[in-house]
Amino acid sequence: MTRITLINPNTSRATTVMMTEIARKYLPENFSVEGVTATRGVSMILNGEELAASAGGVVEMGLAAEQFSNGLIVSAFGDPGLDRLKALSSLPTVGICEASMYEASAGGRRFGIATVTPDLVASFAAKAETLGLAHLFTGTRLTSGDPLVLASDPARLHAALEIAVRECLERDGAEAVIIGGGPLGQAADDLQRALSSPVIAPIRSAVELLLSRIVHPPEAGSRAN
Repeated sequence: MTRITLINPNTSRATTVMMTEIARKYLPENFSVEGVTATRGVSMILNGEELAASAGGVVEMGLAAEQFSNGLIVSAFGDPGLDRLKALSSLPTVGICEASMYEASAGGRRFGIATVTPDLVASFAAKAETLGLAHLFTGTRLTSGDPLVLASDPARLHAALEIAVRECLERDGAEAVIIGGGPLGQAADDLQRALSSPVIAPIRSAVELLLSRIVHPPEAGSRAN
């Protein structure tokens, strides 16, 4: 059995369960996934300070998982601690933000992000720049309302994100839209099935990218881990 560890940099165990169940749906029968949850921090990362503060815990959880895992997923949309974990771990390691941006931009496709966290918008643009995808990134569209309230109400969250997705497509010229956030994983999965336009669900993107790297490890010296 090939084992994957999904790292939740948030402290919400319910979010870990939700994200792990989504990841499990996209794994072959001979793969398993276990979620681990941050023991310090916040229940939902909402700004750059909280994102940066979660990085150390991500690295700790990832290194602790090495003894029983074959691959790691950092399941917060800012990919906190990802680069350091890649440098320290011998395992294939991916983040849901990088994975979804790679998928969304495939073939030179223009892509946007729909999300609930206004204080993380700058980090999304910085990530696109780091990945060499800034020229394809059309920007971020935000839902209205308190992010924590929306995240606790699946119906309202789905409706608000659908509006943001349509704004990305119709106003910004995006050809694909990423739902930006690990705790938004179920909404992303639902919207992907509900809309005809390409909606990228980051957890699925990360699972597929990690599977490809486990089966076909990148050559030494490449940018991927």
